[in-house]
Amino acid sequence: MRSITISYLFLLLFSSCNLAPGSYPYAERYTVKLSEEKLIDVINKFKNDNQDCIVDQKYGLVDGRSSGKDHWYHIYFNNPQKSQIMYVWVREKSKIETTLAFVSIKKHSDLGNWKRINKDLTKSKNKEEIKEFENEILYNLGIDDFIED
Repeated sequence: MRSITISYLFLLLFSSCNLAPGSYPYAERYTVKLSEEKLIDVINKFKNDNQDCIVDQKYGLVDGRSSGKDHWYHIYFNNPQKSQIMYVWVREKSKIETTLAFVSIKKHSDLGNWKRINKDLTKSKNKEEIKEFENEILYNLGIDDFIED
């Protein structure tokens, strides 16, 4: 009986290693040396200057917090070249640093089928999507002071 219990515990511990802790565990994270408020302002200005990055209202995806208690400010970018939507969030790390996370993507035609970055894509497709996000969005925000976590 004792060996069955030990085997069961070993199996449980071994299988739990594949689970990632916390909310958004697979997101590609960047630390930006701006306050959360300033980063949100920069992103809003970018979207105002690049109207094609704004997601069509028909998808029902609205930037902002889902409630007053929400830790994350959710942001959606349209990528018209690939007919897809990129989901990003920002969260204050300190008064002068904010975490920006690239979380997932979905095709316009694939309602509700989000593909998580660093989880649901092949290694090469994941690398391609991260590079696309960095080139089309992150580097174009005009933020020079950020690091990849």
